[in-house]
Amino acid sequence: MKKVLAGLVAAAALITPELAQAEKIVIACGSVGQEKELCTQGAQAWAKKSGHTVEIMSVPTDAGQQLAQFQQLLAAGSADLDVVRIDVIWPGIVANYFIDLKPFVPEDVLKQHFQPIVKNNTVNGKLIAIPWFIEAGLLYYRKDLLEKHGQKPPTTWQELAQTAKTIVDAEKKAGNDKLVGFVFQGKSYEGLTCNALEWVDSFGGGTIVDSTGQVTINNPKAVEAIDFMSSLVGNVVPKGVLSYEEEGARGAFQSGNAVFMRNWPYAWALANSKDSQIKGKVEVMALPKGGPDGKATGALGGWQLGVSKFSAHPEVAVDLVKYLTGPEEQKRRALVGAFNPTIMSLYKDEELLKANPFFGSLYDTFTNAVPRPTITGTKYNQVSTEFRNAVYSTLSGKGKAADNLKKVDAKLKSLGKNGKW
Repeated sequence: MKKVLAGLVAAAALITPELAQAEKIVIACGSVGQEKELCTQGAQAWAKKSGHTVEIMSVPTDAGQQLAQFQQLLAAGSADLDVVRIDVIWPGIVANYFIDLKPFVPEDVLKQHFQPIVKNNTVNGKLIAIPWFIEAGLLYYRKDLLEKHGQKPPTTWQELAQTAKTIVDAEKKAGNDKLVGFVFQGKSYEGLTCNALEWVDSFGGGTIVDSTGQVTINNPKAVEAIDFMSSLVGNVVPKGVLSYEEEGARGAFQSGNAVFMRNWPYAWALANSKDSQIKGKVEVMALPKGGPDGKATGALGGWQLGVSKFSAHPEVAVDLVKYLTGPEEQKRRALVGAFNPTIMSLYKDEELLKANPFFGSLYDTFTNAVPRPTITGTKYNQVSTEFRNAVYSTLSGKGKAADNLKKVDAKLKSLGKNGKW
């Protein structure tokens, strides 16, 4: 009997250290479209491989609300969250809450990613996050409706408005009174900042605050851009768009009730899913120019993964981050959900290009996307909020763009130092 007990104790001694190494890692994934589902699948695959467990933290769909949730947890020094999904505009805001990943990631691995994003994620020499997927605003359109009514894909916003009106008017005469011309993210949240930045930049009106820290939003081209888009609301743009986030716009478009939609790349896979009413009827292209002298531009978006400095198991959390941001997982997410990889070599992958043709045709759109004014650092949220609220007021019919942007210009200069950043 003593021998049996001794054997059990010895076995326990061998097993216990192994069990002690199995940790639980909590990760905050996204919640728009297939994001949570794909993140969960990837995290569970890592858990099965590593022997650790993973818990998914629920987050709002609004990126601004997500940031507030994370800031509250991190400011309290909470260890309840290990891995955080970080928006491309957050590094300067949240850098102090994250560990430096440079010691954990070889230089040759970092060089596989788009370097501007790696640079974006590096704050005061510290790599706070590894790139996960990149985004840029795109224009989706119903190719069947354009062909039916003899219309070409628009190259300018003015052409888009006219094409949308032509198709909507013709469809209404034929009894289709549910169709609208164009939907986008018009709610007053970060999504509207992206949309409005695209409009302003496409008209040649700059980027709100330029790379030298100069506030530039109060200019004739910016005014023209916002006034033009405002003129569409209530016409080819339904007033309901002023409450749309990404999923609201996608819902209208994917149900067959919109000719054009501005959205991120993730909408491609969902629009062509087996239960989509518009499967096979959709094309995607760069967003239009702001007139003949304008340029096609899309706002730079994208998400990265970082590890909280309050994590009780930082090395295990880093291992999860490295797995999720690695080439195999990035390819899987691109195939299943059309999430653009940050690893450059994947844009030459034939399987990916077949599933997502625009990965190749719109490569320049992603690599040359217009960044938001993160030069404003920790005050970016205030800058974005002031800008989008002014745009929202104009879209809602509360004042003209000239007056609203003039007020924003003064406010942003007051937030900076001596009128600039």
